[in-house]
Amino acid sequence: MRTGKDYLAALDDSRRVYLDGHAVTDVAHHPAFAPIARTIAELFDLAADPASAMAVTDPASGTTVNRLFATPTSREDLVGYREAATTWARHTHGWVGRSPDHVGAFVAAFGSHPEAFAREEHDFAANARAFQERVLAENSYVSYAIIPPQVSRATTAHAWEGELIQAGVAEERPDGIVIRGAQMLATGGAVADEIFVSCIKPLGPEDRDFAIGFVVPVAADGLKLYCRRPYAPAATSSYDYPLTSRYDETDALLVFDDVFVPWDRVLVYRDVAGLRRQFFDTGAHVLGNWQAQIRFMVKLQFLAGLARKVAAVNGVDRIPGVVEKLGELASLASIVESAVLAAEYTAAPDEQGMWRPGARAVYGAMGMQAELYPRVLAILRDLVGGGVLQVPSSVADLTSPETRPDIDRYVQSPGAPAEERVKLFKLAWDAVGSEFGGRHHQYEMFYAGAPFVVKGYAFRNYGFDGPVGEVEQFLASYGAA
Repeated sequence: MRTGKDYLAALDDSRRVYLDGHAVTDVAHHPAFAPIARTIAELFDLAADPASAMAVTDPASGTTVNRLFATPTSREDLVGYREAATTWARHTHGWVGRSPDHVGAFVAAFGSHPEAFAREEHDFAANARAFQERVLAENSYVSYAIIPPQVSRATTAHAWEGELIQAGVAEERPDGIVIRGAQMLATGGAVADEIFVSCIKPLGPEDRDFAIGFVVPVAADGLKLYCRRPYAPAATSSYDYPLTSRYDETDALLVFDDVFVPWDRVLVYRDVAGLRRQFFDTGAHVLGNWQAQIRFMVKLQFLAGLARKVAAVNGVDRIPGVVEKLGELASLASIVESAVLAAEYTAAPDEQGMWRPGARAVYGAMGMQAELYPRVLAILRDLVGGGVLQVPSSVADLTSPETRPDIDRYVQSPGAPAEERVKLFKLAWDAVGSEFGGRHHQYEMFYAGAPFVVKGYAFRNYGFDGPVGEVEQFLASYGAA
């Protein structure tokens, strides 16, 4: 299978990634992108290592492929998928939100449900299958951009002033389509191989030009990526910013300056209903978000461990009030872990033989993510207190013979010498207080969309008929007489 070295070499292409008004010529070695590129490369090396058990034989091609891009067709496959996704998530401790397995899960579902892309006017079923076959064969990293630019939430794209602000069809040609406009939010897009572009926001009949789904190489002619300000270059050292210096994904706005997309890369074309079919009829949404909850589970476990460690170093882990907070943190982390396992337990095969995780459990956990993550951070903030503020300015205060004696004497705890204590509290600050930590706070709250949208998934997949029927049956069991 493709290794990390192969992946890094592939980033040396003609992609146009912009920072501070200038194009980045070599993302694999630029300080803004090199750290996350190295992390992604490590994930591919991990998958290629037989010891990880992440490689499986593709029954269609007979080749060895990454399990995370293959369609689960049995309960055993689903268990293997969860274990593989957990392996990748543990490598980053859950801090890489859009690792290649996230969109990879969507692609796997697309490939197993080609019928969702077949319509009389445009039959893209073969494209959906080919998309997954390519990802399996190349072990590639696909990011996605499926949200319109935040121009106006009051109307959809057809009503916006200005032509083709949201990415849409500028021209139809015999050999493909031309795309113009912008789309967000391509997390990791600058270091991905390809980007799947579509729209998950509901559109109306007037929005047919924007009702599209297609795949482009990041280096496609006319495609530009405008990244938010990166945090990694400002990280003074891995000791001072252990998370920022490794896991800073780069969110990007995609701008299409008349990008040509051949027909064999198109999945949905001027088909408003097709947008929903690709995400929900295929099972891509529930499989991809199960992966997301697996990653979230690992992150919460890491934060719980961090909180427990901080309490122990501070010598307060037996105080009843602290135990209560740690218990609440344990409860919150356990809720997500339980939902991941419940989704696996309630999984069932669909009509195409793909095993879908139980939607009720997946969306139930997702529905609480916007409340749950801030609460976890609040508990951690309570436990670290001013400890994250009273740390040396940088690791230089520990390496300088002039300052080290004072740091050793005054910034330490029983059983935790200064270097160990400072290291721990700098990690805590990177999780809750740094710019990287703040971005993660916002990111987790809106991971799958606005909270009302996410709770809508939970509402529709809970299955209220049974509980309502039980209430009605109980009401019918007694009366005024």
